[in-house]
Amino acid sequence: MACAGLTQGEHVVDVACGTGTSAIEVAYSVWPQGNVVGVDLSGRMVEIARARAQQQHCTNARFERMDAEQLELPNDSFDAALCVLGLMYVPQPEKALREMRRVLHSHGRIVLAVWGERAQCGWAELFPIVDAEVASEVCPLFFRLGQANALAELCVAAGFKVTSQSRITTALSYYDDDEACDAAFIGGPVALAWSRLDVAARRRARARYLKSIAPWRQGGCLRIPAQFVVVAASVSSG
Repeated sequence: MACAGLTQGEHVVDVACGTGTSAIEVAYSVWPQGNVVGVDLSGRMVEIARARAQQQHCTNARFERMDAEQLELPNDSFDAALCVLGLMYVPQPEKALREMRRVLHSHGRIVLAVWGERAQCGWAELFPIVDAEVASEVCPLFFRLGQANALAELCVAAGFKVTSQSRITTALSYYDDDEACDAAFIGGPVALAWSRLDVAARRRARARYLKSIAPWRQGGCLRIPAQFVVVAASVSSG
């Protein structure tokens, strides 16, 4: 959000908004004249986002079920587009970026955040662990946008001018094993595959994952290393 430099009165689209965490925060930043449209392919995510906005009395955010590769939004209608940890799930991210560019004003800008390099994310063993139980189409491509300058180059190819890029190394903190496993299996990138596992398979996957993250245990808590890449870009005049 700091990279986006949002101001009151701006109109923002949050692509792959999930349950609305970032969109609702953005809505407060652009209130009262500005507004936010959050879109996500998951109808259930959109329902939760709508409920959260209502509970928090956020009246300038609306949420719609929509494909990032085919935004049902008019041309030149937004000042900024955000995509927070969502572009990794899109089969053709370059197409999603072209769609974001289409709906932005000539002065518009985007801010994108993706996971960084696989080797820098201590939770990455999650993929082969789940893949041993059931095939997951997300696994092979999940970290490719976090490699080197991949995300910035994708922005340039879509017609944007990159204004900043940063690689943030941090740690994911969890109070206990249950919280760490819920974040990985239920709220993480393998959630769909996890939903297909039977009780025995879930027990095996959970045990293997806890073993893989054991080096980052501090007492009863866990601090798992992680990395993010954040790129900000503006609509290129060229």
